[in-house]
Amino acid sequence: MPGRFFFTDPLSDLTGALGVPAGTVGNEPARQNIAPGQEIIVFDGALTRMRWGIVPVGRVNARGRPVMEQIINARSETVFDKTAFDGVGRAVIPVNGWYEWTGETRKKTAWRIAPRGGGFLYFAAITDVWTAPGGLTVPQVAAVTCAPNADVKPIHHRMGVLLEAGDLGTWMGDDLDAAKALMVPWPKGRLQIEEATGVNWDGP
Repeated sequence: MPGRFFFTDPLSDLTGALGVPAGTVGNEPARQNIAPGQEIIVFDGALTRMRWGIVPVGRVNARGRPVMEQIINARSETVFDKTAFDGVGRAVIPVNGWYEWTGETRKKTAWRIAPRGGGFLYFAAITDVWTAPGGLTVPQVAAVTCAPNADVKPIHHRMGVLLEAGDLGTWMGDDLDAAKALMVPWPKGRLQIEEATGVNWDGP
């Protein structure tokens, strides 16, 4: 939806694919199970790190009530309509793929989802900045989700909005209508889905 991300290619492959320097990101070791609440590489015109999960301090819903739950994923159908998302930025989460789980709590099966032929997937995302107690500012990111395509549907009822490399500028640009038009399921047949072993729901 995504449940967890993985980033396993060298960072130099990503900088080459995007045509940008590593900048402040430096190096990124292989990470097999990136969970909400952890830092993750984000592209917002440059590579940076943000916390996956938006703490909605000060945000309210349409009824004026505080949003209490941490925002890990935002629905494409409402992300630009809900007052809870007023003023968010747009960025991309570049990863090599993600995991979903099926089955009962103690008998879950992990599924590894990656692009056919390897490389990166670019997840549409929204960003915000949380000012923590003491004045510390924490950049935050949440993935945008949509209905699943035919590949993902047997596993989960949602999937991340995936972007073509050539559409990253449109997603992050000033034309909101053009960005909204990109929030559609990924074409069928371009993802490789296989059962994963050694990947735990509760951690690495």
